[in-house]
Amino acid sequence: MTTLPEGAAYKCYSVVNPIHSTIYFSPDYGEELAKLGLEDSTAAYFVGRAAAMGRVGPGIVTATFFSFSHELIARHIPAAWDVISPEVALEARWRAADSVLRRVLGEEAIASKEMAEAAELALRATEGCSRLARPLYAAHADLPVPDAPHLALWHAATLLREHRGDAHLMTLVSAGLDAVEALASHTATGKGMSTKWILRTRGFSPEEWEAGRQRLRDRGLLTDGNELTEAGERLRQSLEDETDRLDAAPYEHLGAEGVARLTELATTFTMTARQNGAFPADLLGKS
Repeated sequence: MTTLPEGAAYKCYSVVNPIHSTIYFSPDYGEELAKLGLEDSTAAYFVGRAAAMGRVGPGIVTATFFSFSHELIARHIPAAWDVISPEVALEARWRAADSVLRRVLGEEAIASKEMAEAAELALRATEGCSRLARPLYAAHADLPVPDAPHLALWHAATLLREHRGDAHLMTLVSAGLDAVEALASHTATGKGMSTKWILRTRGFSPEEWEAGRQRLRDRGLLTDGNELTEAGERLRQSLEDETDRLDAAPYEHLGAEGVARLTELATTFTMTARQNGAFPADLLGKS
């Protein structure tokens, strides 16, 4: 274990995570599952991310995903498993990750020594992760590491994403925030998903969204104009600080030099993916 420069771990995570997230904003995975009979894009998301846990029910998906309406999840899970098994869904996910990364990064980057180096560094970081109280991370950690460097990097990015995500859910529950309140307070920072995208994807109605905002106002965390109050800003910062603490181990394990190098490499890949349209321009924002 080594002491890292302040903010280095999160900076590294913030450029590694988008490498994994490319699959959520491309049609590739949905098209792979549609070929197998599962044509609903929302079902495809739930199946893809939950498949590592096996044939789970809607309650497990709601608990581990946290920020989706249980009613939305229950419309698709477990029925989707009657169309496509978790094992087949995982195979389709690898194919989709391969096609997405080849498109948004390019064949030269896929075959580069920098890709192989980034994969090695990211996988080394995952050696510092913990399965304890981290169900989504633990499920994905049980999957084999792909041989191809770009897929190995994508797999490592998945592990680092779910490791931090599981930790973040601990902080949200500890702060007494439900799914809508967590989303609304994050949106108010300007760094979270925009209201339009939340209402489009998370299964909450405009009325539920407004009710969640009102609960935040009642707690003194949100103004009438849906901006964070000072108390709200302190809460959001405390959530991030605690998540950083719970997620420090993989980056401390990698060490300062490794973190800096992985950050450098992943920044280049993520910038290339963004420039090639991997993410919607209106994904983040307060409105």
